[in-house]
Amino acid sequence: MTHDAIILGAGAAGLMCAATTGQRGRRVLLVDHAPEVGRKIVISGGGRCNFTNVDAAPDRYISANPHFAKSALGRYTAADFIALVDAHGIAWHEKTLGQLFCDGSARQIVAMLLDECAKGQVDLALGHAAEVEHDGIGFRVTIGERIATAPKLVIATGGPSIPKLGATDFAYRLARRFGLKLVEPRPALVPLTLGPDEALFRELSGVATEVVATAAGPGFREAALFTHRGLSGPAILQASSYWRHGEAVAIDFAPGRSPDWLVEAKRSNPRAGIRRMLDLPDRLSEALAAKLGIAAELGNVPDRTLRDAAARLKAWPFRPNGTEGYAKAEVTVGGISTAELSSRTMEVKKMPGLHAIGEAVDVTGWLGGYNFQWAWASGWATGQAI
Repeated sequence: MTHDAIILGAGAAGLMCAATTGQRGRRVLLVDHAPEVGRKIVISGGGRCNFTNVDAAPDRYISANPHFAKSALGRYTAADFIALVDAHGIAWHEKTLGQLFCDGSARQIVAMLLDECAKGQVDLALGHAAEVEHDGIGFRVTIGERIATAPKLVIATGGPSIPKLGATDFAYRLARRFGLKLVEPRPALVPLTLGPDEALFRELSGVATEVVATAAGPGFREAALFTHRGLSGPAILQASSYWRHGEAVAIDFAPGRSPDWLVEAKRSNPRAGIRRMLDLPDRLSEALAAKLGIAAELGNVPDRTLRDAAARLKAWPFRPNGTEGYAKAEVTVGGISTAELSSRTMEVKKMPGLHAIGEAVDVTGWLGGYNFQWAWASGWATGQAI
C-alpha cells in the first residue's frame, strides 16, 4: 500500500506528527512494534501526564547545538498545546515550576492524540516490528506480512530509556544504517549511585530535603532523596542530565544562606550545636555533623572552622560511581546529531524524505514537561513540512 508518509513510533512525537500530517491531507501510516500507542504518555506524571511546561524555552534543553530547538519550539509553543488540550475539554492544573498536569488521567492525552489522528484519517499498524529499506527514491517498510511504501519516512521511535515499556535503540541503529552521525547517548533524568566510600549517606535511605544540586550545568533547587543505592529526587534527576562519569555533583545543603551564616548563628545562639542549626532532617544533620567533625557547641568553635564548614555545606561534593541506567532513566541525552537535520523541518540534509523527531534526536529537556513539549513541537514542525 502506498502512503505519502510512514511514521515509525507511536509515542508523543509520532502521534503529534501523524495527526498534523494527516490533517493536511496526506496519507499517513503510523507504525509501532508495541500493541498500543503512547505507553510513556500513560505512565508519565504519576499517571496524570505532565504534558508541557509554561516556561518551555530553548535554554531548558541540552544539545550539542543549543540553538537547534529554537525554531520548532518558537513555532509550536506550550500555549498551542494547551489550546489543543482545552479544545478537547481536558481539565488540567499547574503544579510547581510551570508544570502542567491533567486533573484526571494521562490516558486523556492519548485519547486526544488518537482523535486528532482519526481526523487526519491516519492508518495505524501496531504490534509488529518494522523492517526498513531505502531504494534511493522512497522507503519500503515491512510490518509483519504487510508492505508499505512512501517517499517520506519519520523516525520517531525515541531512545532506550524505560525498556520495560518496549523502548529500544532502534532509532540509532536505523540512523547508523543511513550513515547519520550520533551524539553518544546516555541515560538522563536518572538516579545516581554512590560507592562504598559514601556508605554513611547510603544509610540515610528515605531521607529527603530541599537542596541545590549542580553537575557541570545550572543548579536546580528542588528536593533530593537519599536511597539505598545513592541519590534521587527531582534536584538530582535534573543534575544527572549534565553529569558525566568521574565528575562530582555539588549539593548545597543550605540554599539561600550567606557564607557567614554559621558565624552569625554562633553569635546569636552560642550554646547550640551545629546539628540543631542545620534545619535538616535529624538523620541527615547527624551525618553531616559527623563528616564535618564539629561536635562542640558553636560558641566553642573558631569562626574560621565555621566558615569552612559553611562553605562545605554550600557545595558538598559527591562523586557518583554511576547511574541506575536506562531502566530508571526518564529520557536519553544524545541521539541523532542535529548537525544532520534541518532545524525547521527535521529533515535529514543528505537524505531528503527522511526526518527524525522527539527523543531520537539530540535534544533533551529538563524534568517537568519540557520533553513532551519538544515532542509536540518537533512532531508538528515535521508534520507541517511533509
